[in-house]
Amino acid sequence: MIKERILGYAEKKYSTLPESPFSSSPSTIVFRHKRNRKWYGVIMSVAKNKLGLDSELQIELICVKLNPELIDILRNKEGYYPAYHMNKEHWVSIVLDGTISSEEICSLLDDSYYLTK
Repeated sequence: MIKERILGYAEKKYSTLPESPFSSSPSTIVFRHKRNRKWYGVIMSVAKNKLGLDSELQIELICVKLNPELIDILRNKEGYYPAYHMNKEHWVSIVLDGTISSEEICSLLDDSYYLTK
């Protein structure tokens, strides 16, 4: 449900259609700028232990680029983790399990969009 809201938001606000660039991971979705092709978000599933949690179960998350000062604050809140497969100083992982509202995630996606322009 949250994932679908994010997809709809990106399409409506930025005319971004999700891309699945990895044939080995077709469920991984990338949001790109049309002009410069830079990513401003990526949705993927990873094992919880990749985020430092004590489980091998898969969890869906979105990674977005934010100001490092904001990342430091968010990482102290439930649902936020160091970015998986991205620069951990500038990117953060957000779980899509309902811990963080879709409104808050979309607001952070906006920040990421403008930081990657």
